[in-house]
Formats: sequence, structure tokens, C-alpha cells
Amino acid sequence: MSRGAVVTAAATALVVAGASASASAAPATGPNTPNGPTVDIQLLSFNDFHGNLEAPSGSSGRLVVGHALPAGATKPVDITTDSFEKPGVGGVEYLATHLAQARKGHEYSLTVAAGDIIGASPLLSGAFHDEPTILAMNALKLDASAVGNHEFDEGYKELQRMQNGGCIDDGDGLNNQNSCPDGTTFPGASFDYLAANVVNEKTGQSILPAYTIKNIKGAKIGFIGMTLKDTPSIVTAAGVAGLQFTDEVATANALVPVLKSKGVNAIVVLIHQGGVPGQQTWYGPDNKPYQVSPSYDAACAGGAQLDPTSPIIPIAEKLDPAIDMIVSGHTHQPYVCDIKDPAGNDRMVTSASSFGRLYTDTTLTYDKRTQDIVRTSVKSANMLVTRDVAKDPAETAIITKYKEFVKPIASKVIGHITSDVTRSANAGGEQPLGDLIADAQLADPSVIGSYGKPDIALMNPGGIRTDLTFGASSWGEAPGDVTFEEAFTVQPFNNYLVSLDLTGAQIKDLLREQWSGANAGSGKKILQVSKGFAYTYSGTTLGTVTLNGAALDDAKTYRVTTNNFLAGGGDNFPTFLASKNVYFGGLDIDAFAAYLSANSPYTPGALDRITAN
Repeated sequence: MSRGAVVTAAATALVVAGASASASAAPATGPNTPNGPTVDIQLLSFNDFHGNLEAPSGSSGRLVVGHALPAGATKPVDITTDSFEKPGVGGVEYLATHLAQARKGHEYSLTVAAGDIIGASPLLSGAFHDEPTILAMNALKLDASAVGNHEFDEGYKELQRMQNGGCIDDGDGLNNQNSCPDGTTFPGASFDYLAANVVNEKTGQSILPAYTIKNIKGAKIGFIGMTLKDTPSIVTAAGVAGLQFTDEVATANALVPVLKSKGVNAIVVLIHQGGVPGQQTWYGPDNKPYQVSPSYDAACAGGAQLDPTSPIIPIAEKLDPAIDMIVSGHTHQPYVCDIKDPAGNDRMVTSASSFGRLYTDTTLTYDKRTQDIVRTSVKSANMLVTRDVAKDPAETAIITKYKEFVKPIASKVIGHITSDVTRSANAGGEQPLGDLIADAQLADPSVIGSYGKPDIALMNPGGIRTDLTFGASSWGEAPGDVTFEEAFTVQPFNNYLVSLDLTGAQIKDLLREQWSGANAGSGKKILQVSKGFAYTYSGTTLGTVTLNGAALDDAKTYRVTTNNFLAGGGDNFPTFLASKNVYFGGLDIDAFAAYLSANSPYTPGALDRITAN
């Protein structure tokens, strides 16, 4: 298996242009030989790994593989990869093995990704600034990846360190993070991180290469890497300060003549933006059609389809016809679809779910006479990363090493719960775990500063990543004991808490922004609220809003605690940007851990803060 020679673009200006150039055709001496007219190439791809080195559990470790209609049932049920005591899917030890097996029989193979390889990671990676995940990607022979929004969680300079290597002087574990533990070194990524549409506002150049060219025995394939242009609205403002995120279509199309001028006609876009498959029609044993959840191998050729509102569709429809294929991500969904390009030709668009549960296996033919991919030859299929194969020893060694490093941080018991504390919401969108986190943020003394104690805490639901379960025992702790690792898995972003001033009228505007503006089509983003604050709503109409039983005064100023992601206008809550007297406190995970310790044992209360009429 050959990975090919590499040419990487230097930092690219915001507007790029170049003359189109064609190299002479190779002599036609036979099929699929180094000097023949065609070369068969395999492209393996995945996306949204999020530092899941160990096999993910629960819903994060399963996928739909089929459907069944139980006797007497009127609707089908999903069959998943962990049904009937199957072990689930995912984990880098298994992903690496599956990729190695998939490469067998393919003389020429490349492996690429579509962003969010790091960020929002489990503690095993997150505690070390995701250095272990970069090492794991090196070990599984990743060739290139687009950046995703979560690559900016710690800022673009940290992302550049992920590429180039080096250590951070972070106090040897201070704030539960430790770069280069015990004197280890960090070499950086051996693959190319690509950021074509992320531009430094001062220099006008992309912060990382815009593209890379892989040369396989004279077959040149150019890979353009991009994140979604709306990245600033979904990451902390500090993480993208000084950066401009340009339009995906305009950026990629401007790079086409640049690549052509280098003799590259075969072009693949790696983009951290995606789609959502609609429900599939499934015929049960009674021969009746049922609408069911899409399976992991959802393919438009097999009757699946993307929801017409999927963001990837208008991008795919407008990208230059010279671009031969699109590897997408961000939505954590599995699909393999053809979307017509501006010339009316089918073009493959793929996504491999998330957390290393799938990879996409694509085969294509490169014609040396045209120096291009034969579009009709492109065939893709999503493949399960099952756990019935041998673990890759190099990946196991990385995990074993960092599990030792993380023990002092991860295994510490910080509190006790009397029952599961979940993200299961009431009709209004209020969650037991959301209540706990909001209460922890309100109680945190680090945000008081010189402005006084906050009155209200608001937490974004997307920042709550998993449940606290009574029976969990990763380190042999007693049932109900909560370790720092469990708490970190709930809130893995290392966001800072922020207190700020908002008027009662502005707080009501925030509540309306949960279902209006850019959030109108998102199915509502219901902020979790602290004890004493309550409100009602009906549809898109806000009802009563109270604090400690009294109506919120539109003219009065209230002190509000939130995280720096929301304070920067994240998740499309722009009213936060109009706040005053902004004061930064400590990390959200520290507030969460301290509150659990101070309020142990913790029992979830009634969901009576948010009411939908």
C-alpha cells in the first residue's frame, strides 16, 4: 500500500487565483500499472472522532443496523449494533485494525478525515490537550484532515501546535490538564491539517495549508480542507478571535484553478459541514411500508435521502464541477449520496457518523490520460468498526500509557448521586442534569468579582454531553460515586464561567432567541436555568418569567452567570453580546466538581423551572 508523495499548499491568501494548466498524458501501456492509462485508488475516510480513543459506550457506541416488527406491534423497532448483547462499535484500537484490513488488496490507498478529530473529547485525551488523539491518528496512518469547529476549542495557535508539535507549560496538571506529561514530547501531526477558509485577519492568509496534493505514481489528487463558515457561532469567541471564516463554496472554487495550474485535475473536498438523512421506507414481514430510522449504510442509491434542508446540499450543488468528490462531517450522521454538481453530473458525498464507529470505503479510478478521476467509477460504502477484531497494538500502547498518566485526575471521587441524573427533558425542555449544572454555575464563587453575587445562571444544552449514571464504575468506585472523569465527560469543553449584566428585557430576549432567529429551524435550543428562575412559553410565545417568585422587571439589571461560549454569542444568542460588566471566573468543570462535592449526596429535584403550555 502506497500513501504517495506529498505537496502541501503554503498559507493561502483570502482570494486565490491561478492559471489552469494541463500536464501531458501518460503513455497507455496497460490498465492499473504505474505507466498504464488508469490507476485504481482506495480512499478511506471518517469524521467527528472527538478524541474517542477508548471504545465509546451507551448511545455513542451503537448504530442502527436494521429493523424488526415484533409480534403484534404496529410500528417497527431499530436493531442496533449493541442489540442482543453485541459489543457495539467504535474505539481507535478497532478503527486502526479495520482500516489496515481494508487496505489489504489495494496497492494505492489514502486515508482522510473531515474535521472534529479533536475537541469535546473524553478525559483520556482532553486532559492532555488532545495530544494522545493526534498520536493515535499518526499511528493509524491518517494522510489529511479538514479542521472542524472543535479544532478551535482552545484557539487557533493551539491548533497550529497540534500540527507542528511542541509542549505547553501548563503547570504539570494545573486545571486538570497536562501537556507532555512526565517529560514526554509531542511531535505534532504527521498528517496535513487543512484550513482553506480560515484566514488570519491581520495577514489575510489561511492559518494552516488550504490544500495538499498526494502523488501516487504520477496520479495527483488534490485535497481541499474546510470547516463550516458558521464556526464562530458555535465555538467560544476567544477560540476564533482574529480569524475570518470565508464562504465554503467561494473558497473551494477559487482553489480549483490554483490546483489545475499545478497539473492537478483530480480534486476532493474535505468539509466539516454535512447533512441529515431523512427517514427510510422499510417493508416489514407483513409487506407493509414503514418509516424507520436510517441505517448506518444509508445510501441514496438504496432509497435513502438527505433532508432537503441539509446544509451540505446547497454547498455540493454549487461547488465547481471540477471537484470530483466531497467527504463531509459535523452532523454525526451516516450517508453515502450522489448530489448533482452545477453541470448536472452526479458527485459522491459521504459522511461516516462519529466517534470512530464507521469509516467510508471509496474506490475510484484515475485516468492518466485526462489526469482526472473517472467520476462514474467512484463507489462508496460505510463500514462498521466492529469490536470483533484484534486491537491494534500501537493504539493500545498509546491508550495504556495515557491511562496511567490520567489516573490521578480521573479516578478522584468528587461526590455521590442517589440516582441517575440525565438529560431527559420535560415538555418544556428542562433537564435534571441541566438543573444541576446551572445550579453549580450559580453557586461558583469565582464569578463574583467586584460586581456581586449572580442572580441567574444559564447553560446551553449542547454543552451537556452525557448523563451521570448511578451504576457507573470506571475506576472501581462504589455505585453512585461520581469521579472527575465522569464529570468531565458531562462537560468536556473546559469553558470558563462568565458573569455579566443583563436587563430583564434582555433576558426575555434571550429566552425568545431559543426558538427565533437563527434558532427558528433548530427544534429550539432550550437554555437550562438555575434554581429560583422560572418561565412558561407556548409555541413561540414567551409567557411569565419570574425570579424567586417575583415577575422579572424589564428595566432592572440582573447579574447572570453563563459560560464563555454563550457569553460570546454562541449557539445564536446575540443578546449576550450586549451585556455589560463582563467578568471571567474559573473553569465550568471545576464549578461542577465543587458543587457536587458540597451537595453530596445529590438527588435530582422536580422539573418545575421551564413549563410549556
